[in-house]
Amino acid sequence: MRFSSRAPSLARWSAPLLGGLALSLLLQVSAHAADLRVGFMPGPYRDAFTNGIEPQLKKLGYTVKYVEFSQGVQPNDAVERGLIDANIFQHTLYLNATNKQQGFDLVPVVHVPTPPMGLYSQRHKSLDTVPDGATVTLPSDPVNAARALNIFAAVGWVTLKPGVSPLAVSERDIVNNPKRLKLVPLEAAQAPRSLADADIAAVQGNFAVASGLKLTDALKLENMTLPYVNVVAVKRSNEQAQFAKDIAAAYQSAEFQRFFRANPTWAGYRLPDYFSQ
Repeated sequence: MRFSSRAPSLARWSAPLLGGLALSLLLQVSAHAADLRVGFMPGPYRDAFTNGIEPQLKKLGYTVKYVEFSQGVQPNDAVERGLIDANIFQHTLYLNATNKQQGFDLVPVVHVPTPPMGLYSQRHKSLDTVPDGATVTLPSDPVNAARALNIFAAVGWVTLKPGVSPLAVSERDIVNNPKRLKLVPLEAAQAPRSLADADIAAVQGNFAVASGLKLTDALKLENMTLPYVNVVAVKRSNEQAQFAKDIAAAYQSAEFQRFFRANPTWAGYRLPDYFSQ
């Protein structure tokens, strides 16, 4: 670029100044502006992300692309292969289990508001009317089956082996089944459909919400502990990436907390510990 000889000093100083400014702006854009691909299973997490998180990310220059999955291992496989940047559908116990089984290396970066598992029924209005010999469906995967069994124990339907970890309990740990419940394991996503045939279904919160069930209509909700609160998961190599930090900051923001608390449809959710009391 040539400058007029009438302003040699301006030419000498403005070129490096403008070049430095352009480089600074370019670095800022490259650090923030990107297509962010986020995966979801059926449930409430996409809605919360779309309305409470995406607006904050857009201010930082991100363009969010959504990818829907139908089977539990698919969102983790997609993150592992780099097809998406993050997913939001699982708790850390499930994440750790799939890491071990599939050889993935994914990590959580922030907890998100999570609907608890609950006992639902189309035949009975209360737990007291559930008859002996009732058919009860529960998730077939070990991690979420343990959650269901802990609920059954909490309401007195079964007695579990003393000393067994509540995180690892299985049907083998049932030492007493006074109601003679018929336990039917099935794919967790099928639990809401089983209500047409079963007396009771133990339904994970995301599948309950996705199928139109209200948490407030559950006959019993689990006392959800931290390992079961869902997370945003990314590849370990992206744990310190700017996009991961920006997603975590958006969830932890006062703006998101106000947004989430103001929506009555999310009543009954287990809120992460960072939510202000």
